[in-house]
Amino acid sequence: MYKIFPKKRYDHTLKMLKEVCPSPSVIYDLGVANPFSEIMKQNDYKVYNTSGEDLDENPNIKLPKDVDMVTGFEILEHLVSPYPLLNNLQVKSIFLTVPVNLWFAKAYKSETDPFDRHYHEFEPWQFDMLLEKAGWKIIKKELWKNPSFKLGIRPLLRNFTNRYYAVYAERDKSGKWPNKDKFTNYYRGVLNL
Repeated sequence: MYKIFPKKRYDHTLKMLKEVCPSPSVIYDLGVANPFSEIMKQNDYKVYNTSGEDLDENPNIKLPKDVDMVTGFEILEHLVSPYPLLNNLQVKSIFLTVPVNLWFAKAYKSETDPFDRHYHEFEPWQFDMLLEKAGWKIIKKELWKNPSFKLGIRPLLRNFTNRYYAVYAERDKSGKWPNKDKFTNYYRGVLNL
């Protein structure tokens, strides 16, 4: 699955997961079983995964009754329209990570695997808006860097530029997109003020 194991990203993800949903908990992870699914299991989480279905074509996922949280780590950027999936999730909380759009690099596109392509690489405010419009209240968010130790201008910039955006949100009881007139201040959320 990976040529180079993303240890630093996984460490950040696991740390935030433990903060927002301590184990033992039951997780429904969007996407097929992957190395991070195994890491969650090793840390006393029960994990269900999707079976590889196209979530654009089938955004109505039937969740097992014992699920505490839905996670999606580097999944939503592959969807043409993540809104229907996010809107239809029948769960109290979600924890998602997405790649941040980098001004110095094009969106990722595998030449060999048509499913391993990024249709979206979000700016944090865009992802916030998507979640809020789908009826989620953002509780916690973080930005992470993806340092590269290769030579070159872009690898150097990756040491100083945030690459991943992580968001924990809960279903907003006041309805769909309740804050559309006073959109969440991006910097307030990133700084967790």
